[in-house]
Amino acid sequence: MTHETLKLRPATLVACLCAALIMLGCAPAPGGGQGEAQGNGAPITENTKVYQWKMVTTWPKNLPGLGTAPERLADRLRVMSNGRLDIKVYGAGELVPALEVFDAVSQGTAQMGHGAAYYWRGKNPATAMFATVPFGMNAQEMNGWLHYGGGMALWRELYGQFNLVPFAAGNSGVQMAGWFNKEINSIEDLQGLRMRIPGIGGEVFARAGGVPVILPGGEIFTALQTGAIDATEWVGPYNDLAFSLHKAAKYYYYPGWHEPGPTLEAMVNKEAWEALPPDLQAMIEVATQAINEDMLSEFTARNNAALDTLINEHGVQLRRLPDDVIAALRDASKEVVAEIADADPLAKKIYESYMAYLKDVRRYHGISEQAYLNVRE
Repeated sequence: MTHETLKLRPATLVACLCAALIMLGCAPAPGGGQGEAQGNGAPITENTKVYQWKMVTTWPKNLPGLGTAPERLADRLRVMSNGRLDIKVYGAGELVPALEVFDAVSQGTAQMGHGAAYYWRGKNPATAMFATVPFGMNAQEMNGWLHYGGGMALWRELYGQFNLVPFAAGNSGVQMAGWFNKEINSIEDLQGLRMRIPGIGGEVFARAGGVPVILPGGEIFTALQTGAIDATEWVGPYNDLAFSLHKAAKYYYYPGWHEPGPTLEAMVNKEAWEALPPDLQAMIEVATQAINEDMLSEFTARNNAALDTLINEHGVQLRRLPDDVIAALRDASKEVVAEIADADPLAKKIYESYMAYLKDVRRYHGISEQAYLNVRE
């Protein structure tokens, strides 16, 4: 299967996009299944082919934002397909452990998964570039690279080696630098600090003297509360408040240098994808794009009030990372990211595409988005 087979006819794409946008404004559909009518279409009959899928995720069940996105995706696809695509969502640990989602979908244990590509950096270092790169692209820029800058074709080429078809399916926007149980006043304060931080950011943190720890979301609070780790990054105020991280650490740092625009992914087992008729493939293409935008909109709206709650009701102390810490992390990041190109020819191609697009978009955003933010006040 090539990327060309995933392209949709314009009329089909427009129709599905309209349906997806309408569905995002509707209440979630009831659980589907054979023998029930879904949406406004004809009832499912005994002759209707129903695809019953499992979707495994790296997130706790129904976690606000991250956990609800795959639920919404399944609901929308059930309605859009009139019940022909019926997906049951499993939270982290319900069917497979959080960090085994990639393998589960690759091997066909589940037909679909939802997670973040930096968790699979051990498969190929370049996978992380499809999630986020420290000091790299933000959400808007990532969407541009993936959908109009050649990134998606490279993503599918890489994941195709693992029997997977990937889709962008969420973004939290710029994250927070994280929670710390002590103040960070200089780069010396990072030496030996144990911090939950995955992906390229974890390697950068190690180069700066810290000790990165990889933990799934559901284990973060206990690890921080018991002192197994000294600090953690998670997402931002909306999700961090839901995890009650303010009860385990009081210093909340920004900016989120390590995850400036993390793209979350939906991945589909290649055989399961190819078994679908073209209209259901089109629905997945468009529904994931809709969920991708929906999550970013939700985080943008919810983070404001959540940060106010953390500061004003829970006494969280908001801090900015010192300039020397940011400078050290930026220097280490350049080294770590450049080393990705050494992994193999495809990793080099991904790295070169990402960096070329970043250079171009940074130049334009310097006189557009960034310039506007600088003068808005």
